[in-house]
Amino acid sequence: MIYNNDLNINYSSPCFHHAQIMSSCSESLTKVTLELGGKSPLIIFEDADLRNAVSTAMLANFFSQGAVCSNGTRVFVHRSILEDFTSQLVERTRKLKVGNPMDPDTKVGATICRMQYDKIVQYLEGARREGAKVLCGGEPVTLTDPELQEGLYIPPTILGDCTDDMTVVKEEVFGPVLSILVFDSEEEVITRANDTPFGLSAGVCTQNLSRAYRVISQLEAGSCNINTYNMFPTYLPFGGHKSSGMGRELGEECLDYYSQTKAVYVETGDPWCPFE
Repeated sequence: MIYNNDLNINYSSPCFHHAQIMSSCSESLTKVTLELGGKSPLIIFEDADLRNAVSTAMLANFFSQGAVCSNGTRVFVHRSILEDFTSQLVERTRKLKVGNPMDPDTKVGATICRMQYDKIVQYLEGARREGAKVLCGGEPVTLTDPELQEGLYIPPTILGDCTDDMTVVKEEVFGPVLSILVFDSEEEVITRANDTPFGLSAGVCTQNLSRAYRVISQLEAGSCNINTYNMFPTYLPFGGHKSSGMGRELGEECLDYYSQTKAVYVETGDPWCPFE
């Protein structure tokens, strides 16, 4: 890396090397923007439109084989709608086609590399050991097309019976793995949603906008959605709280991290001076 205090270093990755990068940049006072991943919550309240809530959960987990840093992989569902929500989610997820990304009908392609593939498989094995129930997916698949058989394919996976202390619930998997957690009250779910070192994104599904604004205002996350997910147009700043990073990408705020402010005062008359 080249460090210069007129520049900004932008680093996007899981929380592995950020401290080293910040330390190196501090030697020359180079500014740093860090986007370090997350373990984001999506909260489904009992009054949510059920089909739209299922769509939102799928948006929050299955784009790009789940390799999206802002994904809402901790899906908190109100107990009163848990059965109906889970049934619809599993039914629709099973219909997602895994295959060649060049095929317009394909919804899920191959995992990017062997290292990440092995990591996802290990998380799934650990989830089973810790008591999670695989409701959909959960096992690598081999495609019948000879040209695709060397690909590393993991189908969209839904885990039920999850608890907050499970490894797959606490750590960023970076794969198509959705964990369902049940809750009973608004106060409870806000506390649990915030009980993470991460704070990149969050989402809320409810038809009560007063509740949506109230809950979103209490969630410790930098980029939030209401009744949808992973919608970050370029005019909205994107970035995290807590261990999910510092600084912002996109929006006008992004320009602050790539700019230096210069103040210039121009006197057009005689300068004020108290000295004789």
